[in-house]
Amino acid sequence: QVQLVESGGGLVQPGGSLRLSCAASGFTFSSYAMSWYRQAPGKERELVASIDTAGGHTNYADSVKGRFTISRDNAKNTVYLQMNILKPADTAVYYCKGTHFLGFAYWGQGTQVTVSS
Repeated sequence: QVQLVESGGGLVQPGGSLRLSCAASGFTFSSYAMSWYRQAPGKERELVASIDTAGGHTNYADSVKGRFTISRDNAKNTVYLQMNILKPADTAVYYCKGTHFLGFAYWGQGTQVTVSS
Protein backbone atom coordinates (compact mmCIF):
# COMPACT_ATOMS: atom_id res chain seq x y z
CA GLN A 1 0.00 0.00 0.00
CA VAL A 2 1.45 3.32 -1.10
CA GLN A 3 1.62 5.95 1.61
CA LEU A 4 3.07 9.43 1.94
CA VAL A 5 2.64 10.75 5.45
CA GLU A 6 3.49 14.37 6.20
CA SER A 7 4.28 15.62 9.68
CA GLY A 8 5.79 18.64 11.40
CA GLY A 9 3.17 21.24 10.67
CA GLY A 10 1.72 23.53 13.30
CA LEU A 11 1.35 27.09 14.51
CA VAL A 12 4.42 29.32 14.45
CA GLN A 13 5.04 33.02 14.86
CA PRO A 14 6.27 35.15 11.97
CA GLY A 15 10.03 34.79 11.64
CA GLY A 16 9.97 31.32 13.10
CA SER A 17 10.94 27.96 11.64
CA LEU A 18 9.37 24.58 11.01
CA ARG A 19 10.66 21.36 9.53
CA LEU A 20 8.22 19.24 7.60
CA SER A 21 8.81 15.54 7.00
CA CYS A 22 7.18 13.20 4.53
CA ALA A 23 7.66 9.50 5.13
CA ALA A 24 7.11 7.22 2.15
CA SER A 25 6.23 3.55 1.97
CA GLY A 26 4.89 1.07 -0.53
CA PHE A 27 6.98 2.19 -3.49
CA THR A 28 10.63 2.57 -4.49
CA PHE A 29 11.25 5.97 -2.95
CA SER A 30 14.67 6.45 -4.53
CA SER A 31 13.14 6.20 -8.02
CA TYR A 32 10.81 9.13 -7.46
CA ALA A 33 11.49 12.83 -7.65
CA MET A 34 9.89 14.45 -4.64
CA SER A 35 8.23 17.80 -4.23
CA TRP A 36 6.34 19.93 -1.76
CA TYR A 37 3.21 21.80 -2.71
CA ARG A 38 0.99 24.07 -0.69
CA GLN A 39 -2.56 25.29 -0.90
CA ALA A 40 -3.88 28.29 0.95
CA PRO A 41 -7.62 28.84 1.47
CA GLY A 42 -9.26 30.05 -1.73
CA LYS A 43 -6.10 29.58 -3.76
CA GLU A 44 -4.81 26.98 -6.17
CA ARG A 45 -2.24 24.41 -5.10
CA GLU A 46 1.24 25.66 -5.93
CA LEU A 47 4.65 24.05 -6.21
CA VAL A 48 6.98 25.10 -3.40
CA ALA A 49 10.09 23.01 -3.93
CA SER A 50 11.29 19.89 -5.72
CA ILE A 51 14.26 17.56 -5.55
CA ASP A 52 15.51 14.92 -7.93
CA THR A 53 15.90 11.23 -7.12
CA ALA A 54 19.47 11.49 -5.87
CA GLY A 55 19.05 14.83 -4.13
CA GLY A 56 21.53 16.59 -6.34
CA HIS A 57 19.19 19.07 -7.95
CA THR A 58 16.58 21.26 -6.29
CA ASN A 59 14.17 23.94 -7.43
CA TYR A 60 12.18 26.49 -5.48
CA ALA A 61 9.32 28.87 -6.00
CA ASP A 62 10.54 32.47 -6.05
CA SER A 63 8.47 33.20 -2.96
CA VAL A 64 10.46 30.77 -0.80
CA LYS A 65 13.98 30.98 -2.27
CA GLY A 66 16.54 31.64 0.41
CA ARG A 67 14.12 30.67 3.19
CA PHE A 68 13.12 27.07 2.47
CA THR A 69 15.34 24.04 1.88
CA ILE A 70 14.20 20.71 0.49
CA SER A 71 16.25 17.58 1.17
CA ARG A 72 15.81 13.84 1.14
CA ASP A 73 17.20 10.76 2.83
CA ASN A 74 16.75 7.76 0.56
CA ALA A 75 17.90 5.40 3.31
CA LYS A 76 14.97 6.59 5.44
CA ASN A 77 12.49 7.02 2.57
CA THR A 78 11.85 10.55 3.75
CA VAL A 79 11.80 14.00 2.22
CA TYR A 80 12.07 17.16 4.30
CA LEU A 81 11.22 20.81 3.97
CA GLN A 82 13.09 23.15 6.29
CA MET A 83 11.19 26.42 6.46
CA ASN A 84 12.85 29.47 7.97
CA ILE A 85 11.84 33.11 8.34
CA LEU A 86 8.21 32.12 8.00
CA LYS A 87 5.67 34.71 6.95
CA PRO A 88 1.88 34.82 7.31
CA ALA A 89 1.73 34.34 3.52
CA ASP A 90 3.26 30.88 4.04
CA THR A 91 0.11 29.73 5.83
CA ALA A 92 -1.29 26.78 3.91
CA VAL A 93 -1.75 23.05 3.86
CA TYR A 94 1.53 21.53 2.70
CA TYR A 95 1.53 18.35 0.63
CA CYS A 96 4.34 16.12 -0.51
CA LYS A 97 4.26 14.43 -3.89
CA GLY A 98 6.30 11.67 -5.41
CA THR A 99 6.65 11.55 -9.19
CA HIS A 100 8.20 8.78 -11.28
CA PHE A 101 9.68 9.67 -14.69
CA LEU A 102 7.09 7.35 -16.30
CA GLY A 103 4.35 9.56 -14.92
CA PHE A 104 3.19 7.74 -11.80
CA ALA A 105 2.52 10.16 -8.96
CA TYR A 106 1.47 9.88 -5.35
CA TRP A 107 0.26 12.53 -2.91
CA GLY A 108 0.26 12.76 0.84
CA GLN A 109 -2.73 13.88 2.87
CA GLY A 110 -1.23 17.24 3.84
CA THR A 111 -0.15 19.00 7.01
CA GLN A 112 -1.35 22.43 8.14
CA VAL A 113 1.14 25.24 8.61
CA THR A 114 -0.16 28.42 10.22
CA VAL A 115 2.05 31.48 10.62
CA SER A 116 0.47 33.98 12.97
CA SER A 117 1.25 36.10 15.98
